[in-house]
Amino acid sequence: MHSDIIIIGAGPGGYETALEAAHRGKSVTLFNGGALGGTCLNEGCIPTKCLCRDSQVVSLFKEADRFGVDDFTFSVDFNKISARKNEVVNQLREGVATMLRQAKVNVVDSKGSFKDSHTVVAENGDEYTADDIIIATGSVSKSLPIPGHDLDCVMDSTDILNIEYVPASLTIIGGGVIGMEFASIFAGLGSKVTVIEFMKQILPPFDSDIAKRLKQSLSKRGIEIITGAAAKKIEQNEDYEIVVTYEAKGKELTVTSSDLLMAVGRAPKVNGLNLEAAGVEYSPKGISVDDNMRTNVEHIYAVGDVNARMMLAHVASFQGQRALNAIEGKSDAIRFDLIPSAVFTLPECGMAGLTEEECKARGIDIVCGKSFYRANGKALAMGESEGLCKLIFEKESRKLIGAHIMGADAALLAQEAVDLMNAGATADSIREIVFGHPTLSEILLAACHI
Repeated sequence: MHSDIIIIGAGPGGYETALEAAHRGKSVTLFNGGALGGTCLNEGCIPTKCLCRDSQVVSLFKEADRFGVDDFTFSVDFNKISARKNEVVNQLREGVATMLRQAKVNVVDSKGSFKDSHTVVAENGDEYTADDIIIATGSVSKSLPIPGHDLDCVMDSTDILNIEYVPASLTIIGGGVIGMEFASIFAGLGSKVTVIEFMKQILPPFDSDIAKRLKQSLSKRGIEIITGAAAKKIEQNEDYEIVVTYEAKGKELTVTSSDLLMAVGRAPKVNGLNLEAAGVEYSPKGISVDDNMRTNVEHIYAVGDVNARMMLAHVASFQGQRALNAIEGKSDAIRFDLIPSAVFTLPECGMAGLTEEECKARGIDIVCGKSFYRANGKALAMGESEGLCKLIFEKESRKLIGAHIMGADAALLAQEAVDLMNAGATADSIREIVFGHPTLSEILLAACHI
């Protein structure tokens, strides 16, 4: 069967690109090697956000006394929490399937591998050809190659989403986005959580001011966070407890828990594609692409986690749009240097643009503006007084080049900051925009008084 475009992988970078291509009049074959929606919908963004929300609600009930509620008791039914998560995932997955049917995208429920640069083979041997091919196979969980990493008791982010209980105690190796979200989730639900992070700060890509404040906040909520620590080995004792040995400040220490999550990042999913048959260049770091997401083979593209440029679902979707534009010989104004990202901890964190550390490394003269949630009327009314907004401006032009936020709705505020940066806003021009009152958005406005 021949199509204009073959897309291998049905995550956001795959199915959204397939829908857009079909909308543009292209015939599309989409290889779905797993569940529609990929990691994001089934094992990542969506199910974790369901758990984040439920954990936040439980945390509010735990703080009932601050609302004047005395002698209040409640219990958590994790089976219902898990069922709601599954219902949301199923609803969205069915929605994706419906959209693909309506768009007349030919969905092949199989993994795909290259026979040659124009031919992709399904697992049953059926062959499909296309003028252009887009690889969107995503990524897989990485594991730290230390003794015991392959024990059955070691969970990755997919495994922990499928447990049917709240761990009594949970050790998390890795203080990045995945690790910190699960730390916040299960601490809120009642687990005793310990995080072991190799770097000097959690959330290494984030501005250090935000990372430090988040660590302080989560520590107050009972999460033990050990930074600058290298996990050395994993063992299971005679009581089936998990013992992690780690080294910190020259000392070898241990932490014992009922459960363990390995959250040390993700790796591009290239195994099984038979890229050699198509002549596509790649490495363990991912498939090499140019700024149009084109590989070294003129008509083959790679988008999303598999090219490892930036492992975020929304980046995959827009990289797919860039690839389609390249196929059609069109240009676009998509800014891949302005990407909002968020960590749905409690409190939430959001960021976009450059960090202060990146500016210093690039020799950019900057001035920073800060504002605090405790000075914002809406935040106080919400009972969300904990938080910081840090905006970074290029000193001479006063142009906004970075936004870093910790607090309620930080992800939404980071998106507002991206909108402003896309428009080339300066501290002065932002101060001439009318912000509604009382809103959390005023936190951005307050940080522009530099």
